[in-house]
Amino acid sequence: MFPILFKIGPLTVHTYGFLLALGVGIGIWFMFRQAKNRGMNAPRILDMAFYTIIIALLGAKLVLFVGNISYYTEYPGELLSLARSGGVFQGGLAFGILFAIFYMRRHKIPLWKTADIVGPAIALGHGFGRIGCFSAGCCWGTECELPWGVSFTSDYAHNITGIPLHVTRHPVQLYEAVLNFLNFFILFVVLRKKKFDGQVFFLYIINYSIIRYVTEFFRGDYESNTYLIQGGSPYTSISFPQLFSLVGIAVALTLFFILKKRKSA
Repeated sequence: MFPILFKIGPLTVHTYGFLLALGVGIGIWFMFRQAKNRGMNAPRILDMAFYTIIIALLGAKLVLFVGNISYYTEYPGELLSLARSGGVFQGGLAFGILFAIFYMRRHKIPLWKTADIVGPAIALGHGFGRIGCFSAGCCWGTECELPWGVSFTSDYAHNITGIPLHVTRHPVQLYEAVLNFLNFFILFVVLRKKKFDGQVFFLYIINYSIIRYVTEFFRGDYESNTYLIQGGSPYTSISFPQLFSLVGIAVALTLFFILKKRKSA
């Protein structure tokens, strides 16, 4: 765990914030290059990405607040912790998608053609963000007896995230980071050979939903109110993020085949 990247006088640069910014920057660069290579309005798409990121961050924090409203009502001082938290990724994704659709329709940007370059960009940026989670000690995993289990030791991060120290855990953040990078490469290959607009974006939703559903089994930071069904083990429980993942798979598969059939027709 490496929560602080470096300090210069009163300036403290946190590893999580740096990697999150790096992921966002690389993702935007990828979108810009792909839009330019395809003869699209790259500057306008760059503007869309900037505003969408802001809306997505606010949406992620809003979903985190709503999902834990009883906690924040009881401990209002903890509202400040929302500023340090990345929030719920799926909430940010939903808010970001809705705003991006609104923006593209308003400015006459091709919806599904643009979405196909957004999907890989999100996967790429998310991979860096999850490495940031690991360095900060948030979103930690369940206890682990495997050789690659990790033990966190930073009192500084414990005071911010509440992660239990000196307990060997699954590096679930790194699991998701690797799978997001793998998702990016798969999507990039499909992007170059896609058969219809929207194919890559909905493949992103399907792939990420599967990734999130599986990695949820190894999350150890959840309270009981995070679960729709809480059984005796993670494998007999269903968390709300897993429920959202199942909904995401169903919706993405439906729209994937609708667009595929429309293209064939």
